Amino acid sequence: MRVIPALAMAALALGGPGAVSLSAQEASGIEPYVEEIPGTDLTLEMVAIPGGSFLLGSPEAEAERGADEGPPTEVTVAPFWMAKHEVTWDFYDAFRNTGKADSGKDLETDEPADVDAVTRPTKRYGDESFGFGKGKQPVVGISYHAAMEFARWLSSATGKTYRLPTEAEWEYACQAGTTTAYSFGDDPADLDDHGWYADNSDFQPQPVGEKEPNPWGVHDLHGNVMEFCLDHYDAEAYAAAEAGHPAPVVLPTDRRYPHAVRGGSWDDDPPALRCAARYQSSPSWSKRDPQQPKGIWWHTDAPYVGFRVVRAVEEDERLKGLRSQITRDSPAN
Repeated sequence: MRVIPALAMAALALGGPGAVSLSAQEASGIEPYVEEIPGTDLTLEMVAIPGGSFLLGSPEAEAERGADEGPPTEVTVAPFWMAKHEVTWDFYDAFRNTGKADSGKDLETDEPADVDAVTRPTKRYGDESFGFGKGKQPVVGISYHAAMEFARWLSSATGKTYRLPTEAEWEYACQAGTTTAYSFGDDPADLDDHGWYADNSDFQPQPVGEKEPNPWGVHDLHGNVMEFCLDHYDAEAYAAAEAGHPAPVVLPTDRRYPHAVRGGSWDDDPPALRCAARYQSSPSWSKRDPQQPKGIWWHTDAPYVGFRVVRAVEEDERLKGLRSQITRDSPAN
């Protein structure tokens, strides 16, 4: 059994295999909400994710299982909100037009900015969107540092604390109370209705929210773009999990690589889109970046990586105040 969400066991009995009849809102007691982003016409839809316990990692019998997906251990996850969609270019462009330039000056006043002000992304080498277009397309080719700074900007703009999901939060939300490899079952033949991947994407990312959401109402956790998680990637991370305790988190460092990415992308085959599948960022994602040292904002060779944000109901003490430590002088790994 993969997932045992708190307050949802009765719902499992009411539905079919792997189904949850209770909505996340009903199970958790927290409400979904829509965040209006000050100074823009953008709104961010946040889905309520109930707290509970689940089996972190994949069963040994799961097809295409990776060695880093175990040992499976039942861990607890506190309730949180997750963005309904991956971050799109319209949000990312709003971020880059505010904050602090790399020069250290405020973008609006051209005066020296506060030392803690959020830094704005530099321009990318080549076409930022890789020719896929912007608007409601998911932002692609950004770095872990960029995703972390976006979350800081969003937090500053709204007065709420947003961040990247931990690997455990991401996997738990992807499962959405189910017990199967995907949130819709074990058969990848059913993937077309739920995600964009190599066989149906026309070799490019697609606008967010066009496929069916998972049982808790989150879109595109299977495919479209890989999503950065908060954790520094560690193949042995799950070995540190303790049954009945909060899931382990591998806190980020000043190293550029590797960081955890989840969900698979438009360029992947179905096994990469399983909820438990784990992947990592790589220096190969910036091979064509002509800068030396390489830039910290973009991945010139990763048109398949993006991210989404979460917000904790009550923040984990381990995660309070976290920010990217990466600079241009940071080591690769």
